[in-house]
Amino acid sequence: MKSDEVNIIPGHILIVDDFLETLNLLTNLLEERGHQVRRAISGEMVLMGAKASPPDLILLDINMPGISGYDVCKQLQSEPNTRGIPVIFISAFNEVFDKVQAFEVGGVDYITKPFHIEEVIARIENQIALKQAQKQIQRLNSELEQRVLQRTEELESANEELKKMNSLLEREILHHQQTQSKLLHMASHDALTGLPNRVFFMDKLMQAISQTKQNPDYRFAVLFWDCDRFKVVNDSLGHLTGDRLLISLARRLQLTLKMSPTNLARFGGDEFTILLENIESPQAVTNIAKRLQKALTWPFQLDDKDLFLEASIGIVIGTSEYTEPEQILRDADIAMYKAKSQGRGCYRVFDGTMHDDAHRRFQLENELRLAIENNHFVLNYQPIIELADGSVIGFEALLRWHHPEHGIISPAEFIPIAEDTGLIIPIGLWVLDQAVKLNS
Repeated sequence: MKSDEVNIIPGHILIVDDFLETLNLLTNLLEERGHQVRRAISGEMVLMGAKASPPDLILLDINMPGISGYDVCKQLQSEPNTRGIPVIFISAFNEVFDKVQAFEVGGVDYITKPFHIEEVIARIENQIALKQAQKQIQRLNSELEQRVLQRTEELESANEELKKMNSLLEREILHHQQTQSKLLHMASHDALTGLPNRVFFMDKLMQAISQTKQNPDYRFAVLFWDCDRFKVVNDSLGHLTGDRLLISLARRLQLTLKMSPTNLARFGGDEFTILLENIESPQAVTNIAKRLQKALTWPFQLDDKDLFLEASIGIVIGTSEYTEPEQILRDADIAMYKAKSQGRGCYRVFDGTMHDDAHRRFQLENELRLAIENNHFVLNYQPIIELADGSVIGFEALLRWHHPEHGIISPAEFIPIAEDTGLIIPIGLWVLDQAVKLNS
């Protein structure tokens, strides 16, 4: 979603997905916007097509027959003629490990299914616009070099024209620098809020990590901010109101933090990241988190409406053990989801047990999928007694997961995972089927 329209030259897009309905939906919508679309249903097809005729962008599914999306991206990055093609992953996998792996193999963005088509279109066209901006910079550089060469040759034969030509050259250089500065700003800042974007923040975070290696006394922290239930705002009031609310939120965060604007970034969607440098203690960091959440106690006023927001915050205290920005953001994301799971509207500081919990949750999700396929569930029926006469008037079906290695796993542990991943639907259908069979 965007606050203004951006003129985008139609691009050549290669969509890779083995699900025909998704292929048709994305193809029709992108072609309606003037883009040329090619399609592939396997990793082998996309590698052949990209090498034969490189597209401007590839929209790539992860889970496909044959070569996975991760391996396809790796091979594209290894070939000189396909290395520069931006790859956006689109997948139902929503774990932080999947996202981190996608960026490690060379992806430029990650979209989770089910998706909002407006978000998919916006992300695709942002990447195409960025690639066009890079091409424009290269073209301007080439043109400038040619003009400099031409002017130099003319100066050798016409000394009288020196002042005029120098003046013209200076104007062209200034125009080029101004254009390049604008393009670089576009590439490193969020178009909606004007804040630094993910790319800028990752670079800033890498600088902080490097400084911890050089200066043992330097300490920093990262806050990963995610609005709770922001989708409700978009669904009920519209994406335009959602955009305006994000702009107001960004301004309030800036006023609350009272810090360098380059240390606050819009990471994507309703997520913001904050880099705190030269911190005195972890307590100072949590005090800032409390101050940020207190700032949300006052409503946002849009179109005579009072809108309230809550946010969950994950905190990571930077140490010399971190070597890559992705590691810090992974742990901050884990801490943020821990905060969400404990009631939302709060913060949590990352510790090692959270990583173990996230890994345990990841394992359980995979094993839960296998349990559905292999019928590892059982139903225990508990009678419902009429207190008046002691008669049995019905039964309550209690679902149990009998794990082949770990034994009985509590519903309190696997039901939340099933609800978050959508696996609760096939589980519910299985329960209904078993109950009907028993009743018949």
